[in-house]
Amino acid sequence: MILTSITSTEFQSFADTISNRSFIQSEQMGVLLGTRGADVTYLALKEDAEILVAALVYTLPMTGGLHMEINCGPIYSDSSYLEAFYNCLKEYAKSRGVLQLIVKPYDTYQTFDSSGQPSSEERKEIISTLTNLGFQHDGLMTGYPGGEPDWLYLKNLAGITEKTLLTTFSKKGKSLVKKANTFGIKLKKLQREELAIFKKITTKTSERRNYSDKSLEYYQHFYDSFKDKAEFIIATLNFNEYLNRLEIEQEKLQAKIEKIKTKLLANPNSDKIQNTLREYNSQFDSFELRKTEAKELAEKYGDEDVVLAASLFVYMSQEVTYLFSGSYSEFSKFYAPAILQEYVMLECIKRGIPNYNLLGIQGLFDGSDGVLRFKQNFNGYIVRKPGTFRYYPNPLKFKCLQILKKLMGR
Repeated sequence: MILTSITSTEFQSFADTISNRSFIQSEQMGVLLGTRGADVTYLALKEDAEILVAALVYTLPMTGGLHMEINCGPIYSDSSYLEAFYNCLKEYAKSRGVLQLIVKPYDTYQTFDSSGQPSSEERKEIISTLTNLGFQHDGLMTGYPGGEPDWLYLKNLAGITEKTLLTTFSKKGKSLVKKANTFGIKLKKLQREELAIFKKITTKTSERRNYSDKSLEYYQHFYDSFKDKAEFIIATLNFNEYLNRLEIEQEKLQAKIEKIKTKLLANPNSDKIQNTLREYNSQFDSFELRKTEAKELAEKYGDEDVVLAASLFVYMSQEVTYLFSGSYSEFSKFYAPAILQEYVMLECIKRGIPNYNLLGIQGLFDGSDGVLRFKQNFNGYIVRKPGTFRYYPNPLKFKCLQILKKLMGR
């Protein structure tokens, strides 16, 4: 067995055969990383010309040498070859003058149900395989270490149809999506020249939630690199149209109220008819309130299709990933993010893609994670990844450089 470089086409052909793979291990991601200044190499452990294990590897300069990383990899179908791959990788890194080699495997360490209860045993061998080879493990962590989550929320869509999708959501999720679908929200796929719309909403969201947003240039590079495998989708609402929809629905309700009143004249002591009338009157009052709000929004925004929320979805044959998103708090009562989630899951089903990855959560199940609460509406499950592993081909040099940087205040 030998470790050798392969072409991006060879890598992608192998990647397409692997059942558990992230978009980060893709030819498209290699293009993006290269555009952003990284040196990208595709490595493969081969035996008799057959690829056994492969990885997209990228390097960046750091003080005194190179930083090398495999994120969400390597990819393989037989784990028995991993030890050989990692041993060869260590030698490869050393020969390239790498100071720090980082590996973040995409393997599932443990699975949990939607509420965070374990549904599988821990796969401790994933960690021991690497630590036995001299890699240092950052540990099993919660939150977003290094800005990336080790805990992911997923939904398996195998066996679910377009007609049955809604029934698989939680009780609250069903209600949320049904309600959101009553407003007349429209979805639009953005073209490259429209990405400033996406950037505007992600900027507002990052400021509100206190995290660092990507630049417009990054989103443009992402669009160019992933082409039709990436969708920048916005959810919009025309408030004049929304107001008109409310008026039509209220007129229909008024007709029902008149019919119920007629029935009540004939049966004045009927509790059932009286209860129905009370319910309809309550709905009528609700329409009045919603119309007042709609009129204010229509006066403010006119006949404009107003952006409520946006998402970036990445499509691979194995899974679709919910990568970036944003929404305006002013329009939270229209539940546009729920519409976007329903849309992408329907797309997964249409395209025959079995898994939907809603990406990161904190791994905390004490009620403090609002992102988790939103994702639980769609009734998926949780996976924990094993985290980050570090190898130092020249540990003494690395340590000396770290001390020097500290002394220099860098």
